[in-house]
Amino acid sequence: MKIFITKFATFKTSAENPSEMPKLPYLDSLFKRRLSQVSRMTIEAVHGLIDGQPDEAEVRNLKMVFTSFRGEISRQLKINRGLVEDADVMPANFSISVFNTPPALATIAFKMKAGYTAIYPAEDDFASALVSASASLLCGADKKIIFVYADEYVPEEYKNCPGYTDKAALAFACILSSEKTEEAVEISLDEPELSKIALSPESFLTYLETAGTVHVGQ
Repeated sequence: MKIFITKFATFKTSAENPSEMPKLPYLDSLFKRRLSQVSRMTIEAVHGLIDGQPDEAEVRNLKMVFTSFRGEISRQLKINRGLVEDADVMPANFSISVFNTPPALATIAFKMKAGYTAIYPAEDDFASALVSASASLLCGADKKIIFVYADEYVPEEYKNCPGYTDKAALAFACILSSEKTEEAVEISLDEPELSKIALSPESFLTYLETAGTVHVGQ
């Protein structure tokens, strides 16, 4: 099983500023006022695939598949703190804390109407998320989709919890295609080939950066 990647866009924070958020100057201030880090990063990565690109109209009409290991973890912490301290949850906080918030906001921001899917990869298995995202390509339902990964910086309150990581926040978006083109990078979804390049989001992004895929954002 093979898919092809034609271009990608990223947003990375530095170790010195792991809570950095993209400014999103192209969006209305009221829209972005309460957005979390993971939502802002998702929007910025998708924007990189769209803004100023020759195929902008085509990309806006592609379906989106979003994956994340932790989702809106900072908002979840805020909700948990409210439950412990006040025995209450603010409706506004809850409404934008769900797992599919980032892709939903991205589709609203760019008026993308083809729909989206949110995937939670069990045990942080990024390769399985990539395979799941490719399902519609492999069965012929779609020729191209947008695949987005994003995880924000984990709050230090989780430092003593099992599985805690202090990795810098990261987001990237790429175009997955079932059709091979001259500029496309081929990705095998078969094991063990896939594990070599998609052991983690970071290793997959490194592969894209070194394999000749067109980098169009950041």
